[in-house]
Amino acid sequence: MTKTAMIRARIAPDLKSESERILKRLGLSTTEAITLFLTQIKLHKGLPFKVEIPNKTTRATLKRTDDGKELVKCDDAGDMFKKLGI
Repeated sequence: MTKTAMIRARIAPDLKSESERILKRLGLSTTEAITLFLTQIKLHKGLPFKVEIPNKTTRATLKRTDDGKELVKCDDAGDMFKKLGI
């Protein structure tokens, strides 16, 4: 299939550069990532992930996390599993 259609979008420069760094580590270009995303939309006939407004408890938890409160810090995966009781 020939690739002739073009998508243009304006996004925050920080979001673009950080996303591109992550995609590069994954071995993907931005074009390949967009193609992957759109292919998944086509296959799912909608977004390929759940989108919903967080409830009051989740919003409060996210706020505390963003504020750096009530965080459990782990030295490594073993420490995390120990703290989780696994």
